[in-house]
Amino acid sequence: MRWEEVQERFPNEWVVLEAIKAHSSEGQRYIEEVVVIDQFDNSIAAMNKYNDLHREEPHREYCFFHTTHPSLVARERYAGIRGLS
Repeated sequence: MRWEEVQERFPNEWVVLEAIKAHSSEGQRYIEEVVVIDQFDNSIAAMNKYNDLHREEPHREYCFFHTTHPSLVARERYAGIRGLS
């Protein structure tokens, strides 16, 4: 589903999404297609659901946004490996 469809179906809601198609460029993650996992009235509930999903399946790409957000673009997060000192 594209972001415009999500916005239409879930106006003024927080949604937890799984990215199905996305790409990165210059430190930004551009999410093109998603599956809606759940919807919420508040950001705390959406964040808690996101955290639960991420903890259970860290290899999948989950995110949460409010549907008033104009586009699905997020800053890239890097999980670096620290060297031994």
